[in-house]
Amino acid sequence: MLGGKARCHHQDCDCVGHYFAGRASVGLAPLEDALVHVYRCTGDEVFFAALESALAQRKVNRAACGRIRRRLPQHAHWLVDLARSDAASGLESILRLRLHLCGIRLECQVDIPSVGRVDFVIGDRLILEADGKDNHHGENQRHRDRVRDAAASALGYETLRFDYAQIIHAWPSVEAAVVSAIVRLRERA
Repeated sequence: MLGGKARCHHQDCDCVGHYFAGRASVGLAPLEDALVHVYRCTGDEVFFAALESALAQRKVNRAACGRIRRRLPQHAHWLVDLARSDAASGLESILRLRLHLCGIRLECQVDIPSVGRVDFVIGDRLILEADGKDNHHGENQRHRDRVRDAAASALGYETLRFDYAQIIHAWPSVEAAVVSAIVRLRERA
């Protein structure tokens, strides 16, 4: 075992076992322990999405977040501090984290009259939507999104929609689109 981690040795295995002298019962690890291991195994983004998911589902509270924070390396504490309980999906969490790292401030889960709740608003006129498969798959959902986008446009908003593949696998194009829209809207103002 090196550094508390040991590679498993079976075919096509990428898993890493962690030693933990904790209180886990057979087959069930406490969520706080699991989240710490998620950070150790997968790093910032997956941990952040998992933590926000746990917060949104009320599986952990702020006191638990404090305990988790103390068990993480100091350079990771900011992830716990940034986490919120209103993320509707892990995709939203990753989008928000990446934009935060770009220095872009945004409001989360904003209610806009005649449009409804949108994932993010940057400034006062740019809507960002993270369209995961579960909520935006199928013609009915796409139609509903187009109706909402038209209502937002009538109010002076610009809407950018990004799907899972764009956010996860084509981030530079997402970042470029967001930055360009911010510049364009500032020039109009």
